[in-house]
Amino acid sequence: MAKIKICGLRRERDIDFVNELKPDYIGFILTDGFRRSITMQTAAKLKKRLDPNIKAVGVFVNDDICRINEFVEKNIIDIVQLHGDESPLYCEKITAPVIKVFKPENFSRVNEYNPDFYLFDSGTGTGKTFDWSAVPNVKKPFFIAGGLDFQNIPTAIKKLSPYCIDVSSSVESGGYKDYNKIKQVMECIKNE
Repeated sequence: MAKIKICGLRRERDIDFVNELKPDYIGFILTDGFRRSITMQTAAKLKKRLDPNIKAVGVFVNDDICRINEFVEKNIIDIVQLHGDESPLYCEKITAPVIKVFKPENFSRVNEYNPDFYLFDSGTGTGKTFDWSAVPNVKKPFFIAGGLDFQNIPTAIKKLSPYCIDVSSSVESGGYKDYNKIKQVMECIKNE
């Protein structure tokens, strides 16, 4: 069964939702300037509230390596997701497991990297799908993101056999996480 990551958590209420529903991973957007970005202080407070069995992923876009590693050292995050143009050498300087994101235009570069996980996505929080037949053949586990919802997740799992399904906007209503939508997606994955 594919694992599940709920990305873009911002409120204590979001943490309460996931503590009840038990996804495998949650994501905090920790680089400034994005709609779901949160501060280090907010992330620390949310992590304290999070069920310790759920792994917290910090999402960064071309951020400072020292700043990223500070989140790891303070136990605010367990895994680092790099969503920008970070080089293979940059990835190696991260002190936690790394999920490196690749978009269709840079799928050809996957073999230059050696992350712990790959993530294949249509963009940075676009909420749009992409041509899944273009997903590179990789030996390591990979996450799949981009426009996934309860309707197309079963097809994605059958076609791609991903390690983990990563959702954000499809489990929101009015720009905030929605308990019922998270539950619906989680049930959809458990039934596959």
